[in-house]
Amino acid sequence: MDFQAILDTVVNWATSTGIKIVIALLIWFVSFRIINFVARRLEKRMLGGKHPLDKTLTRTFVYLFKLVLKVVVIVCLIGYLGIDTSGITALIASLGVCVGLAVNGALSNFAGGVLLLITRPFRVDDYIEAAGHSGTVEDIHLVNTRIRTPDNKIVYIPNGTLSSSSIINYSEKEMRRVDLTFSVGYGDNFEEAKQIITDICTAHEKVLKDPAPFIRVVEHGASSINIVTRAWVFNSDYWDVYFDLLESVKKAFDEKGIEIPFNQIDVHVKND
Repeated sequence: MDFQAILDTVVNWATSTGIKIVIALLIWFVSFRIINFVARRLEKRMLGGKHPLDKTLTRTFVYLFKLVLKVVVIVCLIGYLGIDTSGITALIASLGVCVGLAVNGALSNFAGGVLLLITRPFRVDDYIEAAGHSGTVEDIHLVNTRIRTPDNKIVYIPNGTLSSSSIINYSEKEMRRVDLTFSVGYGDNFEEAKQIITDICTAHEKVLKDPAPFIRVVEHGASSINIVTRAWVFNSDYWDVYFDLLESVKKAFDEKGIEIPFNQIDVHVKND
């Protein structure tokens, strides 16, 4: 075995192809960092200023901008390394049918993403419920949408599923209605209970006066009179008012001696 020949081969490879690979890796690393930096600055410029652009379209555009530039860099580096792409082209052509079947779902999601961007059933920062999940929309990509749940989980929903399912958008309208039902015993004065609930709603600073709160008896239940309460609030105040009404009504009922019925079991012991 001629070790000198092997050494010469290794040296020649290192001084030619090896250097090219190192240069390609450096270019890849630096160019990707530059692309990410430019994309962040571009997004900041588009969302800032006196006339900010739509947040949803801006993030989608920036995402495509980064993706296209990175693909261009990779293709250029492949050419720089002298890799023959004709074989790759033939392979892709021969596997076209298989690839088409494999990406059928992805194409469906892509079409769904385009449809969502056109119809705009929701935007970034909207709180939605769809496909069995609910949360705040963080990003709308071409193939999936990312939402953050109230317990800080990230859920990726395919756009094909979103575009073909029912979507509840809780943020689209400025106002939202708080619906609650309070139960009182048949032996209690339901008119007094209605007045207590009305006073609490009227006194709450976040409950809107127009439309006025609606408090009426909605059902004669098996063991209680049920009083429905509907109060309009601004979207951002929904949960504050929801919990405040529950707590305030319970305290007021206790002070007035109004019973809130609950299921009970009477056990009778019989001695033979």
